[in-house]
Amino acid sequence: MVLKKAEIAKFKQRLEEMRDQLTKLLKGSTADVKSPDEAAGYSQHQADQGTDDFDRTISLEVTSQEFGLLRQIDRALEKIEEGTYGICDVSGVEIPIARLEAVPYAVMTVKAQDQMEKGLI
Repeated sequence: MVLKKAEIAKFKQRLEEMRDQLTKLLKGSTADVKSPDEAAGYSQHQADQGTDDFDRTISLEVTSQEFGLLRQIDRALEKIEEGTYGICDVSGVEIPIARLEAVPYAVMTVKAQDQMEKGLI
């Protein structure tokens, strides 16, 4: 079943909203990670410093995952512009609408995604 123009427009709007929210979130996250700790240099306990380092590491990991999600959203928007949205990048098979509704930035079928994650593709 080929997606209708109205469905594609709905997905495009959703993807653009997701991208905008994620971009705002990333700006805040990267600013937090980059900003130096104002309390550093003062008589701060080593355990507090360890906690701060751990928090910064978690923030970096989350930021990295968010950048990955942003790349996936951008790819889905690219596919809309190309006219290939809803078609699997790997197999060329249509992606079920239920998957697109759940994961609008999906560019592969579940089967292809599974194979890729297992290193078979």
